[in-house]
Amino acid sequence: MATEKVFPMTLDGKAKLENELQELKTVKRKEVVERIKIARSFGDLSENSEYDSAKDEQAFVEGRITTIENMIRNAQIIDAAESHNGLVTLGNTVTFVELPDGEEETYTIVGSAEADPFEGKISNDSPIAKGLLGHKEGEEVTIQTPAGDMNVKIEKITAS
Repeated sequence: MATEKVFPMTLDGKAKLENELQELKTVKRKEVVERIKIARSFGDLSENSEYDSAKDEQAFVEGRITTIENMIRNAQIIDAAESHNGLVTLGNTVTFVELPDGEEETYTIVGSAEADPFEGKISNDSPIAKGLLGHKEGEEVTIQTPAGDMNVKIEKITAS
């Protein structure tokens, strides 16, 4: 039997998924069913684009519900404060400076389930996170990215 994939995430990340799941089940699912009902009333389903669109949306919503339920069921809660031992670990917020130009960047390293680069949350599977994990403040690190090597100096590590 195959083992289920574990989804590392923070408590906040799990709560966001639970809220999204609740919204999908109680609001979105009902909206889609109503759209299907209305589209059916238009008659011939073989050439009914509203019906096709509503059925596609229903498939997406049901797929997303299944995905989120699986992620929540297999969530591994990460407590960055507990595991923070001076090294970059999952759940930490890391500030580093790109060398030699000195551009400062700050990211929180999270599991892939809650990654959102626009909020400064990067997946532990990303090249930057992989390059930072296990290193400590003041350390200079070479990170291998698809665009080439990036040299950084870790300025600050905080538990999120």
